[in-house]
Amino acid sequence: MAFALLLRVEPDGPWRLGPSSGQRDQVDLVLRSDTVFAAVSAAMAALGRLEEWLAATAARDGSSAVRFTSGFPWRDDILWIAPPRHLWPPPAAGKLRAKGARFIPVPLAAALVAGAPFEEDAWGVDGESGCLLPREYLAKRGGPFRIAVRAAAAVDRVTAATAAPHLTACLEFAESAGFWLAAEFASKADRDLWLGPLEAAFRLLADSGIGGERSRGWGRFRIREMRSGELPGLVLPEIGTPSPDQEQEAAATTAWWLLSLYSPSPGDSVHWRAGCYSLLTRGGRVESPAGWGVSKKRLRMIEEGSVLVAPSSPLGKATNVAPDGFPHPVYRAGFAVAIPVPWRGAS
Repeated sequence: MAFALLLRVEPDGPWRLGPSSGQRDQVDLVLRSDTVFAAVSAAMAALGRLEEWLAATAARDGSSAVRFTSGFPWRDDILWIAPPRHLWPPPAAGKLRAKGARFIPVPLAAALVAGAPFEEDAWGVDGESGCLLPREYLAKRGGPFRIAVRAAAAVDRVTAATAAPHLTACLEFAESAGFWLAAEFASKADRDLWLGPLEAAFRLLADSGIGGERSRGWGRFRIREMRSGELPGLVLPEIGTPSPDQEQEAAATTAWWLLSLYSPSPGDSVHWRAGCYSLLTRGGRVESPAGWGVSKKRLRMIEEGSVLVAPSSPLGKATNVAPDGFPHPVYRAGFAVAIPVPWRGAS
């Protein structure tokens, strides 16, 4: 059982989420957990609580006071999630191009974890967003967003000279659609201390934006839902809070489904020869008066949806990715938010 806060945000316009490749004509389809942490840290700085926030998270020994899942798509009443890699794509999938589905509905993910069979004929893949949808819904409503490429050119305000035009990829969201994510608290005391500031931080970010091209008004949103509860039931109600017998079974199987990016901490005992996981490399640029726009050190991380085998839930760590000689640390959060699942081997 873990205390948590669930948020659903509805964008007011385009969002620019930079891909790992760094290419301007590409865009990420996930609001990565390290991006959420960086955005919240910037909001905490504006609220005058940055030092206290970093002391409780990035610089804290052991478990961070707050850990974020990555942000996944939602539309209407459907919430999608990165499926556990050892169960997706299902071996029974034939005509359906299941590998094209990066996200599956939360109830389906819970059913797969419970061992239910996958009914291929009931589903279709929205190629634009990578979301698996019920076939009737796909025909009537479609996916939560589409990828667009916008053209722009900088203009010198003094000389009126125009720079060469450039293209930037972004996400354009459908009606009643956006991203959802959860913040997990390490303890009740941490929840009581940080719930209020965290809600304030997200309300500030709603006006200032998340991601790239914020000077153009991109990345802004409305908060559609902000609800407290416990994990995993808050995210996966169909799974619910595990009973003592289920907790004992989870401890025996020692499989952990990641809902966030993850950087192993020295205290984590992950069996790397087992499990089903993938890596990606994260980069980006610093946003600080001490060096705006300089490149961060690149870092390899375990991707969302990965399933790790370990005797206990992995915790993860924050890594200083500031360039050499930079006057202060720049943290990339790799704190794990993981749900215990039965281990049945990769399909």
